[in-house]
Amino acid sequence: MSKSRRRFTAEFKREALQLMQREGLSQAEVARRLDLDPGTLRTWERQLKLQGEQAFPGKGQQTPIEEENRRLREETRRLTMERDILKKRRPSLRRSRIEILLY
Repeated sequence: MSKSRRRFTAEFKREALQLMQREGLSQAEVARRLDLDPGTLRTWERQLKLQGEQAFPGKGQQTPIEEENRRLREETRRLTMERDILKKRRPSLRRSRIEILLY
C-alpha cells in the first residue's frame, strides 16, 4: 500500500532549510531528523535559491509564470474548441449554399 502524499507549509520548508544553515547539519542529517527524503530538501533549497521570497507560494497561490501558463492553457483550450465547432459547421454551410443555388 502506498503512502499518502504529505504536504508541508512554506514555514516548515524554510525552517528545515534554516536548520541546515544555522546548525551546519548536512541534508542527510536534517532529512533523518525530520523524516524526509534528502531529495526533497535539495528541491526546496533549489526553489529558495531561484525564487527567493516567492518560493513556496502555498496552496492556491501561483507564481506569475504559473499563472500566465494557466491562463494561456485555458485560452488555447477555448480557441481549440471554437475552431473545432467551426470545422464541424463548415460542411453544412456549404450544403446550404448549394441548395440555395439549385432552387
